[in-house]
Amino acid sequence: MKRQQQIKTWLHSKFPDSLFKISPASADASFRRYFRATFADHTLIVMDAPPQNEDCRPFIHVAQLFSAAGVHVPQVLEQDLEQGFLLLTDLGSTTYLQALNTNNALELYGAATDALITIQLASREPVLPSYDKALFMREMYLFPEWYVAKHLQVTLDDKQNAALEIVFQRILQNNLAQPRVFVHRDYHSRNLMVSAPNPGILDFQDAVYGPITYDLASLFKDAYIHWEEAEVLDWLIRYWEKARKSGLPVHNSFSDFFRDYEWMGVQRHLKVLGIFARLYHRDSKDGYLKDLPLVMDYLRRACERYVDLKPLLHILDTLEKRQPVVGYTF
Repeated sequence: MKRQQQIKTWLHSKFPDSLFKISPASADASFRRYFRATFADHTLIVMDAPPQNEDCRPFIHVAQLFSAAGVHVPQVLEQDLEQGFLLLTDLGSTTYLQALNTNNALELYGAATDALITIQLASREPVLPSYDKALFMREMYLFPEWYVAKHLQVTLDDKQNAALEIVFQRILQNNLAQPRVFVHRDYHSRNLMVSAPNPGILDFQDAVYGPITYDLASLFKDAYIHWEEAEVLDWLIRYWEKARKSGLPVHNSFSDFFRDYEWMGVQRHLKVLGIFARLYHRDSKDGYLKDLPLVMDYLRRACERYVDLKPLLHILDTLEKRQPVVGYTF
């Protein structure tokens, strides 16, 4: 309540002659929260990012980059970095997750991939942090630390740890070899808003310069919504064709592009399993536990397709007490 009162005081200083009311808009997995300020004839969004936990400057920086590229992101109207407040334009209250259905998925995902291509075409170094080896590995190690050890309370033996390290290095090699572009890093149905122009894009403050398939893995291997693989394959092909025509550095072979997408998804889902477990055990946020099975399903399906990922599949079989692949050893 103290932060809400500070927000009201701050808004009063910006709009001394206007009446408004504050209501929660959304919260995310970090310490950030969002409030909707409703005035007589319009609404605005206040980002509450406690400065001891969050830094608003990356959000401001990426908002400027993406806006200049030509996609729909919130405009930063006012800022108070000392208190950790940003005043933003309101992109509405309907997320892709709320709106998506079988009738509109092609249209909405088409708009999302068009916006993604627009962002990727604007890419240049070194304006965003690099998605480098250290960051990739730090993210993947969330899986053994938080999901395996903390959530499942399982201790991997030396042989399993060695196998996991081998697979991590294989994943890293693939990910680092991919063409590099601007990466939103959380481009999925909860961070895309149904708006005009469509989509409105949120939660981009962790953007980096990294693999071209990362945001596609976020979008189509979404932890919060599941689609049949045949549909996803169709949407991916549509993206790939548009990306090639626009001059983006995607593989000329769709099968090579798809393999990169799959391996990028493996890295992301190892990270997500660890993050969701950490949100529960460290931050007492249990809302993400229900999404673990879908993330694990994505991970297993990819590992089943590629022989170089089979050591990881064998570990997953052991963790889930499944019958391991016949004839397979580390």
